[in-house]
Amino acid sequence: MSSKSASVSPAKAGRMEKEKGKSIYSKDVILVMTASFLFLFGTMFNNPLINGYAESLGASSILAGVIVGIMSFAAMFLRPIAGNLTDKFSKYQLSFIGGVLIFIGILGYIISPNGELLLLFRIINGTGFVLCTVCMTTWIAFLVPRQHVGAAMGLYGLMNALAMSIAPAISINLYKVIGYRQTMMLPAAATLIMIIIIQFVGNRAVPSPRQKEKKQFKMISVNALPVALLTTCFGIPYFVTQADIVTYVAKMHMPVAVGSYFFIYAIVLLLIRTFFKNYFDTVRFGVWFWLSQVATAIYLVLLAYMSSNWMMALGAAGMAVGYGLIYSVLQSTALLLSPANEQGLGSSTFYLGLDIAMAFGPMLAGVVAKALPGRWFYLVQLIVVPLALIVYLIWRKRLNGAIDNH
Repeated sequence: MSSKSASVSPAKAGRMEKEKGKSIYSKDVILVMTASFLFLFGTMFNNPLINGYAESLGASSILAGVIVGIMSFAAMFLRPIAGNLTDKFSKYQLSFIGGVLIFIGILGYIISPNGELLLLFRIINGTGFVLCTVCMTTWIAFLVPRQHVGAAMGLYGLMNALAMSIAPAISINLYKVIGYRQTMMLPAAATLIMIIIIQFVGNRAVPSPRQKEKKQFKMISVNALPVALLTTCFGIPYFVTQADIVTYVAKMHMPVAVGSYFFIYAIVLLLIRTFFKNYFDTVRFGVWFWLSQVATAIYLVLLAYMSSNWMMALGAAGMAVGYGLIYSVLQSTALLLSPANEQGLGSSTFYLGLDIAMAFGPMLAGVVAKALPGRWFYLVQLIVVPLALIVYLIWRKRLNGAIDNH
């Protein structure tokens, strides 16, 4: 009996291992992962440039803040619609449309003669962005067996984090050398490559007739609501920094190499994600929350008073812990808190919190920059620390219990 078990088990284990490798690293999965990196790279690349570019076109600081945030403001309302569309059309179709809209939006940035037209193309970019974020996530999940969805989503989240950190780092350094319009040709090219790449994906994730049946429309997952609120709190300082750190350093005449900021952030983020990768499924939410709370307070103070490259580097490292770490935890917690038949809605709710941060953060920052002295630009953002604490204390039992649903 033991010999039979010994002979069968290795064979089964071998087949499972082969299937696992096939599932996560198949041609289609790799292509969609690459495409997801490229579309996010194309969008996030321009975020640090839009504020200064808008002002160079004659826009006021308030209008520039609106231009930066309007893309995500539009996405905030479009995301639930996009989530419902994924049940009606193939993920390829919607991703293709989203990629084309992003490409048109970026080309529009390059040719815009004024802030008003820039605002229009920003909305077009935002529409494409929300289609791609919803469809790429569900496309990946469609391509892998259910037992491997967690691993696939972890890799997808890492690709997102890399795009969100590498793209701003390159753009901040490049525009100083070749100018705004020429620099924006790179994300346009990245998006065009993304559109080409998805043409080679064999499985286009066409919904079955059963999936296309009319379902009740829901805006959010109520269970994941506290996650969305915390995502907004932790996301606001990140997206404000992504959009405004270049102009902030220039206005404050700080002697720092700001072009290195997001490179440092990316390196630290990779290190901490690699170190903690085996703990995300076992450590309760509260541990990560307190770690990120302290790191957020520290990096905001450092950015307010930075006077050297060392302080800037510490600020970037603090942001990697304060935002980069909690990002993964919040995303997985949203899924754990949502029922099995509402996983997509839970993910959409998480992204909704992100959209709000991306939309309102830069807008509020534009008002602060106009109304208060420069030093207060980051000190005012410390308000997110007590706000996040209030949300956590209200829902701490639910958040800490999420891991038990895994």
